[in-house]
Amino acid sequence: MKKYIARRVLISFLTLLVIILILFILMQLLPGSPFNDERLTVEQQTMIMNKYGLNDPLPVQFFRYLQNMLVGDFGKSYTISKDTDVAILLQNRLPISLALGGISIVLGAAIGLFLGVFSALKHNTVWDSVSTFITVLGVSIPSYVFALGLSYYFGFQLKLFPMLFSPADGTNAYLLPAVALSMTVMATVGRFTRTEMLDVLNSDYIQLVESKGVSGPRLVITHAMRNASISILTVLGPLVVSLMTGSLVVEKIFSIPGIGQLMVQAIQSNDYNIIISLAFVYSALYIGVMLVVDILYGVLDPRIRLAKGGSNG
Repeated sequence: MKKYIARRVLISFLTLLVIILILFILMQLLPGSPFNDERLTVEQQTMIMNKYGLNDPLPVQFFRYLQNMLVGDFGKSYTISKDTDVAILLQNRLPISLALGGISIVLGAAIGLFLGVFSALKHNTVWDSVSTFITVLGVSIPSYVFALGLSYYFGFQLKLFPMLFSPADGTNAYLLPAVALSMTVMATVGRFTRTEMLDVLNSDYIQLVESKGVSGPRLVITHAMRNASISILTVLGPLVVSLMTGSLVVEKIFSIPGIGQLMVQAIQSNDYNIIISLAFVYSALYIGVMLVVDILYGVLDPRIRLAKGGSNG
């Protein structure tokens, strides 16, 4: 198992290095520069480019950027917040997006798992139809529609929750946007869980377990859920990253100062350091989550790590 995990960690690290290189090259191919101000003369633009080292050879720029990134220095913002450390901008915004995404994932996954298991256990009954309808509704309606409805009804009409995000409101500030974002997770997890649970419950393995006298919650949780969880993890992994890195439209509706808005602003103003840093954060989170999922595969089903040569770890 240790060999299995070490191999996955090494592959993830090398993948991140390749991603950083590709991101850096793509930034150089973007049209224009952060300093396309008509009021600046060519000489002034050259001086600014020299100040930030943007006229240095590309290999020099890349290895300098990589060296700084390894110690947590993501450079400075060129336009959005001039000469402010990008790390500070991320420090102020990233925790908000991570907290919002985390709440959305936990809420959506919990409800989705419940609906999926419940629907499978009540297969071909009215409860199965109700659960299926809820999941179809959740995957069919965009999250921003839920966000607008929740904001209007619970924020404007009933005044139970704040319409606009404010850290001073504590957990209440996260609740409405988290519910809106969780609908997609709930629907996706619910549908996959139902399908996988039906396959597992009708399998020869479960029939064998039942013949040995195992039934009820122990049968469902210990045996059926364990076998169905691998496919559920496969679909849940990318959803975790997509929500934890922010949703631009929902952030706009609730005025949430997350990294989704920051990314759009950076692209519009060619703020290279912010673009690369946020893209790196997205990539690191995705690779990190998929690494955890990959390791969980090996924990839940030892045949996976055995097939991949991890039997000696």
